[in-house]
Amino acid sequence: MVTKASGGSPVVKPQLYKTASMLTIAQAEQQDRFLELGELNQLVSFLNTGNIRLEIADLLTKNANIIVARAADRIFVGGSAISYLERPQASIIEANSADIASIRQMSGDSQSNFLENLTSVFQGNNATPTGFKPISVVRYGPSRMKKSLRDLDWFLRYLTYAIVAGDPNILFVNIRGLREIIENACSSAATIVALKEMKKTSLSLFPENSIQKEIIEEYFNVVVDEFINPALTDTIRKRTSNDLQGLRLPQIYAKAGISRQKFVMKPGLSTDEKQSVISACYRQVFERDISKAYGFSFSVLESQVKNGQISIKEFVRSLGKSSVYQKQFYQPYVNSRVVELAFRHFLGRNLSSLAEFQKFFAILSKKGLTGLVDSLINSREYSDYFNEETVPYIRGFGEEPQECRNWGTQIDLFQYSAPFRKVPQSITLFSDYLKALPDQHPYGRGNDPLLIQFGAIFPIGTKNLKQNPAPFGKDTRRLLIRRGPGIYNQVGNPSTRSVSVGSLGPKVFKSEGINSNAQRTNNESILQASYLAVFGRMIYQNERIGLKGIDNKFLDNNLSVKELIRSLAISDTFRSLYWTPLYVCKSIEWIHYRLLGRPTYGRQEINQYFNVAYKKGFVGVINSIIDSVEYNECFGDNIVPYERYLTANSVSQRQLKLGNIIKSANLKPQNIEKFVQLGQSQTNQNLYSIKYKVKQGVSKLRDQQKIFETKGSLSKDAYLSIFQAACRQIFERDISTFVIGNEIENIKIQFIKGQISVKEMINALGKSSVYLKEFYNPYPNIKVIELGTKHFLGRAPNNQAEIRFYNQILASCGLQAFIDMLTNSQEYAEIFGEVRVPFRRFPTLPAANFPNTNTLFDKQTKQNSVVIVPSFKAITGNQ
Repeated sequence: MVTKASGGSPVVKPQLYKTASMLTIAQAEQQDRFLELGELNQLVSFLNTGNIRLEIADLLTKNANIIVARAADRIFVGGSAISYLERPQASIIEANSADIASIRQMSGDSQSNFLENLTSVFQGNNATPTGFKPISVVRYGPSRMKKSLRDLDWFLRYLTYAIVAGDPNILFVNIRGLREIIENACSSAATIVALKEMKKTSLSLFPENSIQKEIIEEYFNVVVDEFINPALTDTIRKRTSNDLQGLRLPQIYAKAGISRQKFVMKPGLSTDEKQSVISACYRQVFERDISKAYGFSFSVLESQVKNGQISIKEFVRSLGKSSVYQKQFYQPYVNSRVVELAFRHFLGRNLSSLAEFQKFFAILSKKGLTGLVDSLINSREYSDYFNEETVPYIRGFGEEPQECRNWGTQIDLFQYSAPFRKVPQSITLFSDYLKALPDQHPYGRGNDPLLIQFGAIFPIGTKNLKQNPAPFGKDTRRLLIRRGPGIYNQVGNPSTRSVSVGSLGPKVFKSEGINSNAQRTNNESILQASYLAVFGRMIYQNERIGLKGIDNKFLDNNLSVKELIRSLAISDTFRSLYWTPLYVCKSIEWIHYRLLGRPTYGRQEINQYFNVAYKKGFVGVINSIIDSVEYNECFGDNIVPYERYLTANSVSQRQLKLGNIIKSANLKPQNIEKFVQLGQSQTNQNLYSIKYKVKQGVSKLRDQQKIFETKGSLSKDAYLSIFQAACRQIFERDISTFVIGNEIENIKIQFIKGQISVKEMINALGKSSVYLKEFYNPYPNIKVIELGTKHFLGRAPNNQAEIRFYNQILASCGLQAFIDMLTNSQEYAEIFGEVRVPFRRFPTLPAANFPNTNTLFDKQTKQNSVVIVPSFKAITGNQ
């Protein structure tokens, strides 16, 4: 029996290379810390050489043909090797005539170059590897010549990828192991000679003693060394019981992905290094460094570990049995979820089978959390992977092979948000495997259209989309229902495809050879039926204009019904409905249903059309369906396609159910304007509520406020009034400068004398020690941001995104940078400019901004220190 179920999960694509920036940041991210000075210097070095790396890649790309030509002439004799290089593969830049001439000049074009090429092999600066012999172009053959030139071009292309990425990892992953493959087809010694010649030619393109040469030589050495080295063996996943899967994983996945750092306690480590190992234990068991996050640590246990009195294994065991772990990962959860989290913390993986879950669930029920922790840490699996001194780590993708049956739940369990999900996932997943085949599409339970359940993927199909098993495989066939007697089923009796079921089936439109007037009327009916069959609806008048030519040909009997269907299906209108906005699998589902009158049977049928779509495109799919044997047997040349088969769910939805019957009511249409309907109250309103609603919105305060600005020549009293207005706006009260001190007095004097503008005065008041004391020190950052937008922009924050933006500035750069950002913003410049004092505004968009601004200005800060803006709800577009 073949198992056709999988874990149901988001698609995970392996990262087949690393970059310098990824490697630099990954280690700090895994250790939950900021980048250190050495790591920052690595990033700086990588970014500073960015332009140089791009110039190298660009120059190598432009000269790709020349580099490959010289390498080919080094190992091939007796013909023009470069002529076998496929031009689209070689370079993305078209070669000019000079390049082509130089290639022909360097490439052997005749038999007279044989001795010259043979001599050049033994006169090179690099040592020739053992077993190398020049290869005859004639004997080698055109097919193998194309492959060899393509491979040389591939080596150069991947070299440029690695140079741009700033890390040779992409070369480690893709070149290691190629020697054995090439040895079977060609000669590994010849490949080494060609690679060294490519290196020599590439170095000649750059000046002596340049950084470009150093980079090229470094990466070419990696190419040659990795090609010479033998292939890596696969990683084996150990199986400790019969219910687990023993799997193999090519090591290139582990080499390509960002491996998780492993911490091992050794006696010779320094104090800081031992503390790093202990912090790794906290991060693994508690999913955070509790000593850094909460200032909490197990000082006695830490000292015992550092002194060698207990091993890391016993330290982890003690953490699992601690009251902190019980409070965080035992008390808030049901036992099923406790088992899942314990597997993540102590074995670095998720549950693998129902039998394994039942075993450890029984241990937890009988012996409690202590028994569960002991059973996991004393297991053979823990000893095989971590032994006594290694800190447990996440054994995710890239570390070892992953099982498909718990794929999705394991990915979820490894995420940082796993402790926030209280519902167990593995037990529900494994229980679904034992149930009957559910009515769902193969990517999990979703809100799929009834007729296209195989090819559709809806990531937000329902409000709470569940990851359930996907029991549909390539050998699974969908059960379809047909009108009429069962003996006409095309699977059991294919010869009856063309047999009509008469009144038991749908109405069939068929072109008949009759007199001209009746034929014209019949053609018009067939034309309307064809539009409904192909498009699923009557198309709009503007869409019909582009199809007038097809209509006239059919009405004039210049097109058969089959060709009419073909013409409509390849039209731009049909393409825009069922091809352009959809991905290929879903398009195939819809097109197949429209043109053949039934959903696809399964993956095998979809894969055939998918292959056609890849090679021949949209028109190829249409032609392959219409020219198929099934179409000709069912519809021929003169029948409009009709609905032949349906899914069980579709039949069920089309039937009238008792719960769907609604009693008819006498509804009288009323011609009432929409805005009147929306304005009518659905409930009875008292006088107080009516007055309250009337007062809502922008009040008369908008027209009554005075704007203070410096325009033209003003007296000293006018400047003093403007300064006082600024103080009322910034400090929410009048300020007596003599009482406070010289700081505010100096700002006032500078402004009255015209030495600073209004904007500069506002900026200076915000940076003063008075503002720092009154509106920064007593409040959290969110409240400071609220007050800042109130004082300097005259409104409340727009949304949570704006709060996060200003919070980053406030946290990293301080209050002065935050005030500079507000006063130098485009919004401040457009509304207040250089001469106007900020004032209360009445913003109407977004809608939540008006009541928040109203609340901020109606109450003084000292009267109400409550944060206003968190009243925003987390909705789409407000993040």
